Formats: sequence, structure tokens, C-alpha cells
Amino acid sequence: MRRVTSVEPSSDSNVPNAKAPAAMVDFAGIGRRLDGLPVTYLHLATMAVCAFGFTFDLLELSLGNVMTAVFSVSPSDMGASRLSWLLSATFIGAIVGAPSLGWYAERHGPKRTLGYALALLAPASLALAGSREYGAMLAMRLLSGVALGAYPPLMIAYLTEVLPPARRGMLILMVVACASLGPPAGIFLVRWLGSTHPMDFEAWRWGFIVGGLGAAAAGAAFAFLPESPRWLVASGQAPDAESAWRKFERSMILWQPGGGLRAHSKPLAPPASAVQSGSFTRRFLLVGALFFLSPWTTAAFPLLSGAVLVAKGFNLSSTLLYVGISTLGTILGTIVAALFIDRFERRSAIVLCAASMALAAIVFALSRTASGLIAASLAFSTFAALYVPSLSIYAAELFPTRSRSAATSVTWGINRVAASLGPLVLLPLLHTRGVPAMSVVMGATLVSTILVILVWSPSGLAGRAID
Repeated sequence: MRRVTSVEPSSDSNVPNAKAPAAMVDFAGIGRRLDGLPVTYLHLATMAVCAFGFTFDLLELSLGNVMTAVFSVSPSDMGASRLSWLLSATFIGAIVGAPSLGWYAERHGPKRTLGYALALLAPASLALAGSREYGAMLAMRLLSGVALGAYPPLMIAYLTEVLPPARRGMLILMVVACASLGPPAGIFLVRWLGSTHPMDFEAWRWGFIVGGLGAAAAGAAFAFLPESPRWLVASGQAPDAESAWRKFERSMILWQPGGGLRAHSKPLAPPASAVQSGSFTRRFLLVGALFFLSPWTTAAFPLLSGAVLVAKGFNLSSTLLYVGISTLGTILGTIVAALFIDRFERRSAIVLCAASMALAAIVFALSRTASGLIAASLAFSTFAALYVPSLSIYAAELFPTRSRSAATSVTWGINRVAASLGPLVLLPLLHTRGVPAMSVVMGATLVSTILVILVWSPSGLAGRAID
């Protein structure tokens, strides 16, 4: 293995060499040199830490599904109204957390903010595990939501800025695939513990204990990663940007993607249809609309599938088994999608996934056998595993570095508004009108998403430079 070596720029290059004053380091130069690097061990370490943190983000969200099942049956049944608010509390907290921490990341850096988000999640999860009153549980889910709402968009923004563009989508999906082990691990842990109460804690509480401890460890690990060089130079910290880039440049080569950009070559120009057409406001409204529509299925379906299975007559143990199996589709879908995501334009992938999720949701609503329900759930989670990160990467690529963290976090806050409304609307609808009525609402949002993308959306920047 060898190290990445610096290449002296030609006389007409605007990229400073290693001896150039730090003040001469410009935004285009840093971006070009980052895009020219192969995948190094520091890239791998960055991906590993992000995946480690995202594991507990996804675990916390999946435990909402466990709570749906646990608190829908005796002796813990708390009623549809109280349960709806408990499920929505996480997303309500995210409405505040996503834009607030996005604003903080724009001023203090996405890497630092990711560590702080996990540092906030850890005590909230541990406190929830020890909560005995409904009000305390509600408050801790609200506080957890502040961190959970900010982590995904900031992680995507950070990785978008530091990973080589030729395989950016694939590498981000690899992070998502590794993190997707969290939900099935957490759900199967709760099911394995069953009715036992180790150390006088119910099984579902142990899920939050594991999540809290893991979030604390992941938050500490972020302190060892470099900040985004693009963000540093965009915020006027040229010497720090040069230092951060040098860390990537001096790291051992792990992989040289075929067809990737070479150091100091001219950057690929983004297509005009993807970034340069339309105002920032139009792109912001587009992403906000897509993010508002997505959680009515991507968040509501896994969150409410436990309640749907209970409504179909399955007991708690069987429900947790089927829910756990369905989460494995996320891992499968993400791994398969990683092989192809950079070969197709983002818009086409999003439309295909939305249509496939709609079909899977219909099959799930109509099925009454265990095999049919498991197959439909696996299919849904498989396509959702590609849909959510593809939409998030697409959104991150549409915004420039100077506003990427804030813009994606604020629009993700819009996503959390819809996610908080989902349980409040769909769970009572499930109890009063049944599964078909709930499925109609989900299907309508997917159809609306497809129409918005086909009529209004640019193609995206798969495999291209972002700035």
C-alpha cells in the first residue's frame, strides 16, 4: 500500500502547493483536491464513525415500533391517543432539533455538531430507560428527537463534502447499510429478553440503555475525525482547511475508484439542470416538499406496522418477530442499492423506489398470512432503504457548501413535522377505519411524491463534483 502523494500544480493552476501560504488556499482548490483523492483509510474511519453513530440513531427510531407493540396490548395498553403522542414526541423534538443544530453546524462545523448531537442523545435515552411515568417518558422522547432529527441530514452533508464524488453515493449507502444492523439487533434483543426483567428493567428499556451507551461512545469518537475542509475554507478558516485536507492526503490509500477524478484535474462541471437552474428558494421549496411527503410512508409504515399486526390478530411475540425480520430488508436493500446508485440519476432511483413502496404497502394491507406480511414488509423496507438515503443525498447535492448543513437540516425539520403528524393521524385512523383507510393516505403521498419529482425536480449530481 502507498500514500497519496502531492502533485505540483502547473503554472496556470489555481491550486496552491504544500509550500503556499495558507491564506492562498481557496475554496475551488480545496474542493478540487478533495475530489482528486482516492478512498483512503481516513475516509474509511470517517465512514465507520458516522455509521457507528447512525446505528444508534436508527436503533432509537426502531424502538418506537417496539413501543407501539408493547403499549398496544395488555397489561401496558395506554390507549391510542396517549400512544400517538408518545410516538410523535420524537418527531416533534426533531422539528426543533434539525434546524437548530443545522444552524449551529453552519457556524461551527458539521463534524463537531454530529458529536454534540450524540452527546445529547445518550443521557436522554438512559433517562427514558429509567422513566416510570408517562410524562417523563414523553419529555425524554422529545429531548431524544432533538438529536435524532439533526443526525441524518448532517451526516449526509458531512460525508457528501469529504468523500470522492465518483463513488459518493455508494460509499454513503455502505454507511447506511452498516448502521441498518441497529434496528434488527435492538428489536431482537427486546424479543429475546421477552418477559424477563434483568436488573428490574423491562425488555424494551434495555433497548434504550444499549442505545444510550452506544450513542455516548460514538459521540466521543467524532472528536478524532477532521472537520470538513470544504466547510472550513468556506467559513474563512483557510489554514485549518489546509490541515484537514492534508490529513486525508497523507492517509494510506484503500481504494482508487475507476473513473474517479484525479488530483488537480479540472473538476467536472455540474449539469445546469441540477444546480445552476432555478433559485435557492426554488430548490429549498422542492426539497422541503419531498421531505414533507416522504415520512407519511417511510416513517409511518415501520412505526405503525406493529400496531397493524396486532390489529390483524397476531400476539406480541409474533409481532416483534415479524417486525424484526422486516428490518433486515433495509440491510439487503442498501447493499444492493450501493452497487448501482452512482450509475443512475438520483431522480429515476427515487421514482422507482416510491412506486415499489406503494405496491408493497398495498400487499401488506391486503395480506392476512404471516408469509404475505413478512414478504410485503421486507419488500417495503428494501426499497425504503434506497429511497431515504437517495433523497437525502440528492438534497445535499443541490445546495452549496456554505449553506448545505443548514438547508438540509431545516428541510429535514419539515420532514419531521410530517413524521410527527403521521402517528397522530394514521394511528387513530387505523383504530377507527382500519388498515385500508390508513393505506390510502400512505399511497396518496407516494403518488404525490412521484408527480413532484417528474414535474419539478432536476436530475441530480450522481458521480459529479458538488461545488
